[in-house]
Amino acid sequence: MKIVETYSHLNGLEYLLVHKKKLFKEIEAVVKDIDADKYRTKVSKEKTMLGKLLYSPEEMNAAFHERLSKLGWEESRVSYWVTQDAKLIRKTLTMDKDDQKKEIELHGYKPILSYNQTDYVKDRVAIEVQFGKYSFVAYDLFVKHLAFYVGDKIDVGIEILPMKSLQIEMSSGPGYYEGELYNVVRQGRGVPSVPLVILGIAP
Repeated sequence: MKIVETYSHLNGLEYLLVHKKKLFKEIEAVVKDIDADKYRTKVSKEKTMLGKLLYSPEEMNAAFHERLSKLGWEESRVSYWVTQDAKLIRKTLTMDKDDQKKEIELHGYKPILSYNQTDYVKDRVAIEVQFGKYSFVAYDLFVKHLAFYVGDKIDVGIEILPMKSLQIEMSSGPGYYEGELYNVVRQGRGVPSVPLVILGIAP
């Protein structure tokens, strides 16, 4: 496969190329090493494409997982406490997890433990490979990467998405690079407030 398009949000790519160039080279090598044609294994049951062989998102995800895991990219989780009071959440947002809980209890509210999980983290860089439903992409960009950044666990997040040319040949309805690029640009230059790199890939 190959990286067809790259979008840098809040200088995410520039940060990688200056401070984490080796990691970015790893990602490029992983993408290049995956032969998409091996994963054109799903027989379509949709009326408009009945019987057509499509790319399998599950198998492509597994291919990325195998390669990234071998290079030391690991799943990571950030836990935090929430409550129903917006002012209190603003106050505790950047606190340590234990301090969040104490502060919420101090104000007479019940703290609720929550967490965000990301598929791959290495040396303060997070990767999400997203071949799932399109709604998951927004969650990655506007919640997951941001939570890890605010929690001081990462310096930049990377989202790997299929180009539209690949997405229309896949067996589910994942998000695609061009559509998600529009969604990010539409929010304005500072939203989400986390440096990101969005990669569009295709066979």
